[in-house]
Amino acid sequence: MNYLATFHTHFGALSLQRALKKQGITAQMMPVPRSLSASCGVCIRFTAETPDSAHGAEDLDALYLETDGAYSPLFRGG
Repeated sequence: MNYLATFHTHFGALSLQRALKKQGITAQMMPVPRSLSASCGVCIRFTAETPDSAHGAEDLDALYLETDGAYSPLFRGG
């Protein structure tokens, strides 16, 4: 399944990307899609069986399930 994580800071996005890659999970940093919004403007798209890999990530704003170009929120931080 494809997931998209948005962040409050660029550092949070970089940290999750590195952590996912260390776990052997494909992770790509990219601009946040226009249909979503995030404070820092970048997000991480990753493919995994479950979204658990992103929970506890520093500065996580929101986590979405990506299905056919649509995004369903799974978690929204404060």
